[in-house]
Amino acid sequence: MKFVVNITACLVLTGLFPLPSAAQETTPATNAAPAAQTQSQPRTQGQNQAPTPQAQTDKKDKDQDKDSQPQSGQGKVKGTSNDRLFYALPNFLTLKRGENLPPLTAKDKFKVVAQGTFDYVQYPWWGMISAVGQAADSEPAYGQGWLSYAKRYGTTAADSTIENFMVGAVFPSILRQDPRFYYSEDGRFGRRLGYAVSRIFVSRSDSGKAQFNYSEIFGSATAAAISTYSYHPKSTYIRTPTNPHLFIPSDRTLINTSSVWATQLTLDTITIVIKEFWPDVHRKMARKTRADPPAVGGFNRQPDLGGAERAESR
Repeated sequence: MKFVVNITACLVLTGLFPLPSAAQETTPATNAAPAAQTQSQPRTQGQNQAPTPQAQTDKKDKDQDKDSQPQSGQGKVKGTSNDRLFYALPNFLTLKRGENLPPLTAKDKFKVVAQGTFDYVQYPWWGMISAVGQAADSEPAYGQGWLSYAKRYGTTAADSTIENFMVGAVFPSILRQDPRFYYSEDGRFGRRLGYAVSRIFVSRSDSGKAQFNYSEIFGSATAAAISTYSYHPKSTYIRTPTNPHLFIPSDRTLINTSSVWATQLTLDTITIVIKEFWPDVHRKMARKTRADPPAVGGFNRQPDLGGAERAESR
């Protein structure tokens, strides 16, 4: 259920934050030189030759393809990116594999996680997840109504915040591990997919050495235990139209904690896979947008024909 909720929310947010169309560049026409000056000063080969339109287009495509990838050091925190999944969800800890980056300090790890966790996109995201949970009557001890929705919203926000900080800041700072994900872009689909999935279990130390991903495994487990046993519903009785004293068992159990932990690991794995292939999707979407012809008033503008040309066309 949570997987479907997150993917649905991604699609909704993509519609809310569409990729803006690339601006069409025009070059002003230069003034024609006098005929006498042209005859007295013959043009030499290779002098003052303007680049061809194809060369300008190729250069523009390369520049925009380069801009479509997360750039190291371009984030608000040094050594992070300023990228967003689906042009909306924060993706600040994703960088290209093979780049030589300085390690993040403990202060930087907490700072970048806080920026991603409390980003403006997260609040409607939590709202959509809570709305789906309300419709599905997840954790029925909360009941229904606006007060119940507020409880679900607070639970969703707290779950996300605790998990983000445990996996991305607390444990990486204690164990001196690098919380960043380095996408590869090397090899075929299967190889890249295997690389992305393996990052759940393989991480880097701050010195760049490969290590078991203690931060992800134990961080998510700690987050699941804290959230489950602190503020999730206890056993209670609720009133329903058919049963005024319906007993709802407690969610604070080891089985539920294990289920939450497994769900978090699954969602984190799916998120890493999306991060691996997001630069490819981003480039294709950008190229498709640049290929669309300019439109005025919803219709493609046609060239204006002169009087003689209109007569010939008839």
